[in-house]
Amino acid sequence: MVINGKWNKNHFTISFKSNCTTFSLEENASTYVCSFDKTGRFWTGLTNGISYRRGLNGNIVAKWSSGKEILHRKWLNENETKELLIPAHQKIRNLLQEIDNNHIDINSSIPYSGIEELQMISAFGWEKYIQEIFQYSQVYCPVGILPPDQYNAIVLQITEGCSFNTCTFCTFYKDRPFKIKNPKELEDHIYSVLSFIGDGMSLRRTIFLGDANALVVPMKHLIPMLETIHQKLDVEKLGGIFAFLDGFSGEKKNHNDYQMLNKLGLKRIYIGMESGNNELLDLLKKPGNAQDVAAAVQDTKAGGLSVGIIILLGAGGKQFAHAHIQDTVKLINQMNLDADDLIYFSELIENEGMEYTQAAYQANLEPLTPEEREAQGRQIEAGLVFTDKGTPHISRYDIRDFIY
Repeated sequence: MVINGKWNKNHFTISFKSNCTTFSLEENASTYVCSFDKTGRFWTGLTNGISYRRGLNGNIVAKWSSGKEILHRKWLNENETKELLIPAHQKIRNLLQEIDNNHIDINSSIPYSGIEELQMISAFGWEKYIQEIFQYSQVYCPVGILPPDQYNAIVLQITEGCSFNTCTFCTFYKDRPFKIKNPKELEDHIYSVLSFIGDGMSLRRTIFLGDANALVVPMKHLIPMLETIHQKLDVEKLGGIFAFLDGFSGEKKNHNDYQMLNKLGLKRIYIGMESGNNELLDLLKKPGNAQDVAAAVQDTKAGGLSVGIIILLGAGGKQFAHAHIQDTVKLINQMNLDADDLIYFSELIENEGMEYTQAAYQANLEPLTPEEREAQGRQIEAGLVFTDKGTPHISRYDIRDFIY
């Protein structure tokens, strides 16, 4: 349902959707937009050409363009967050007051259910956001990273941390040990997640099993875990279950295992292949070798699942650039990927405290510029050959955009 009207001679729109409520206002030759989930939480917004997205953990990322495809991003501090959220809810309060006073021209009356939603949004104040951030910390260990197509998933952390945790380019799980939840812990976790997300569940499209390598869980434990999830959630309605698999470590699963997991709702696994070059994988301290990934993909697809392959652009610098491209193309071309699969190019993002940065410095590796990393992705993509079953979706994966 869409309501159009004029407020102080400025055009506005209220869109009541099944998953969110969006308010937009044309004012001073610019557009102001804010969307809220069905609990009243701010979700996304646009003001002065800057877009905002808020995660369940309370973090907000701002993004804007200065032209020529140059994208800027900034994580808001607490004061900046207040300056965004408090006025957004105040606008809804003011709007309700103007509606009550018949000072608004609208094309049709707002039904009672719509007024209730606006009242709920207007009552959502700063103290409530503070409470939500605390509650999030009680429900989740920090969610390190998700594939871009899973940012709106319901994350269920059936495991915590990373089962091997040696990759020199990853700092997401360094501060906590790997753990598999027992049945009671998993049930409590699911209950807490559902209670916390509440009616905001309507924004969530899939279920993602956390953390870094959830499918390392042995089948004798993993199957009951998935059965428990089915008892608590409508897996099919939500779009199925997705998860990371490193392809290198832990209990190896065969195509029969994946067939069973597919019957239990698993749709796709994401593998951080990083490179097809084994020498580079050694530098990255990735367990196993490139052929382990190819074998995992073969078994996965034989079990009826699709895959998401993640390639690390810029790894190894200029010294490894040729081998990285050549061997990665060769390995991917062995996988028989098709239109159901994904390939993500993820740019290596370094910082001074990262183990990779220190190792690259000691090895005198010359880093690639951002433009050279982009070119590396294009060269890999140009070398890929696919079957008549279709071409995988290929896109960029910038970990700096991740928010949950």
